[in-house]
Amino acid sequence: MSHIRRILTIISLLAAACAARGQNAEALFAHYWAMPTVYNPAATGSTDFIRIRGGARLQWLGIHNAPKSFTGAADMPVRIGKQRIGVGVTAMQEGLGLFSNLNLGVQASYKLKLGKGILSIGVQGGYYNSTFKGSEVELPDDDDFHEGSDEAIPTQDLAGNSMDVSAGLWYEHPAFYVGISGLHLTDPVVRMSLEGSESTETQEYETKLSRTLYFTAGSNIQIKNTLFELQPSVIAATDLHDFTGQVDLRARYNRFLSLGVGYRYQAGISVSLGAEYKNFFLGYSYEYPLSAIAKASSGSHEIVAGYQLKLDFSQKNKNRHRSIRIM
Repeated sequence: MSHIRRILTIISLLAAACAARGQNAEALFAHYWAMPTVYNPAATGSTDFIRIRGGARLQWLGIHNAPKSFTGAADMPVRIGKQRIGVGVTAMQEGLGLFSNLNLGVQASYKLKLGKGILSIGVQGGYYNSTFKGSEVELPDDDDFHEGSDEAIPTQDLAGNSMDVSAGLWYEHPAFYVGISGLHLTDPVVRMSLEGSESTETQEYETKLSRTLYFTAGSNIQIKNTLFELQPSVIAATDLHDFTGQVDLRARYNRFLSLGVGYRYQAGISVSLGAEYKNFFLGYSYEYPLSAIAKASSGSHEIVAGYQLKLDFSQKNKNRHRSIRIM
């Protein structure tokens, strides 16, 4: 990318009307189906396990300052009296050029029996921090569009943060699941500031965290008289201006090995491999770009690992205990 184009990209990201992709706090992982709570707080506690997942996505390898995303999520069910709820935490850190964004969330969900499945209503309180390395901005001497002293181009490091709220619905059925969520419902504005180099006045810049709607669905189809299962899934996201999404089809053998293919809307095709052993999970995905970016990048790589621990909610041993006496 030329210096001029890089500068224009920086300015557009700092403006309130910049592209939605640069303002969303969540990177869309190819393993979204393995980390549902990252995109929907109502998915917390949807199994009888303590679930821990962590992943890294390296996008568009071969391009300088290409996006790099890291995420972690943990959730579990909790029984309060006769009522079961879900609780969880999420964290995502993403580098986008000279930007670095951190998104943290604390989640809870309330569950209701509905038909043969469970309907969950979830909420999330979030903290978002964004930094910009203005000290690394490069202004070429032969740039006819901007001067080195242009105040619209920060040349010192910026930082800002904001709080926000998210919510979602999640329905878990023995044969399928479906969810819808709204993240960053308060549409928060992040005010980024720096200390002026020649005065004590504080310069401020603004960026906006876009309100984003997510739809997620998937199923588990047992192939009769075999050890194979088909697991189709889909995720879609929009801020009502831009749209992204992915559809996948995975085949799992003996609840151990899995192989899948996926298509990301107007972006790329992917292949994924996964393995499950006892309580451990490991997955890898490679995505080949379908756009002109393929001329500069060899593709995107992603790896996700996790662990889960079964919880016992039975009441049969509630009042039993073991007493040891030394005579």
